[in-house]
Order: sequence, then C-alpha cells, then structure tokens
Amino acid sequence: MGFFDRITNENTNNSNETNKITWIEIKSIENLDELVERAKSQPVAIFKHSTRCIISKMVLKQFEKDFNLKFGQMDMYILDLIAYRSVSNKIATIFNLRHESPQIIVIIGGKVVFHASHNDINAQILNELVG
Repeated sequence: MGFFDRITNENTNNSNETNKITWIEIKSIENLDELVERAKSQPVAIFKHSTRCIISKMVLKQFEKDFNLKFGQMDMYILDLIAYRSVSNKIATIFNLRHESPQIIVIIGGKVVFHASHNDINAQILNELVG
C-alpha cells in the first residue's frame, strides 16, 4: 500500500481506531434549513469538504483525530460539496461567507461565531467556543 493509499483509505485494519464524531450529513436544502433552525438553540458546526481533494481529506482526518467534545455539546454536520454543490452555495449565501474547501463554520445562537479553511481548521477551537 502506497503513501497516498494509506492517507485516503476509508477502511482501517486498526479496530481500536474509532470516529468520535457523530456526523449528520447534509444532503439537501431541506437538511440545511433544519440545521439553520437547530442552530438557534444548539451549537452546530458544518464541515464542508471535497471528496476529490487530498488536502481536504487530510484536514478532515486530522480534525476527527483532534476532536474531543462530549456527545451533545455541538451538533456536527458534514457536507460533501462535490455531491451537493448547490447546498454549499446556499451555505455561502445564508451565512455571507466565501465558499472554501475544506471549511468549517461554527454557528451558535443562529450566528456564525467562527469559520476557517484549510490548515486553519482546528478542532480545539470548538472547546473554547462551547466550553
């Protein structure tokens, strides 16, 4: 197995490795509308990523590795922007943000309180925002 195969391999042979994030997939404008409503009363984060980009894949894996919020502290949404580009465009419009990938957007009280892209994405900031 080559270097890039190991990085992009969805399956792992290490059974001790688990994804601590319970992702909620965004697959439609209706899902996005529900997220926007939910964000008024519950902190939420949207992680937008490209399934075709190795950098996006690496940032997502690092984010998942570093993530350490307790279940229920923040709803974690994920968007495959290749499959759902129209939803990504709507996110940019609703929250008045430039589209980037990968990108994280944190919404608390219905307002964007943090957003970052590429190597500025850091799971530790979530602790500061909801801690």
